[in-house]
Amino acid sequence: MSIRVTLDRVLLDKRMSLTELSERVGVTLANLSILKTGKAKAVRFSTLEALCRELDCQPGDILVFEGEQRDGKASEAA
Repeated sequence: MSIRVTLDRVLLDKRMSLTELSERVGVTLANLSILKTGKAKAVRFSTLEALCRELDCQPGDILVFEGEQRDGKASEAA
């Protein structure tokens, strides 16, 4: 089971660069890059709130839970 970060897709849909988002939310480019690549171990609610506010989206648009089916195969998120 895992949480997949889809920030890159949301940024593409909004036609916004990671640099522009960084400036708007006040989070360093390095930290956003870590989040975007899925290497972050945690996300503060305040950061998630700022991202959602600037991207006009819901947390579920940025974070997707990918569980496992009972037969052991990973389920695919749409």
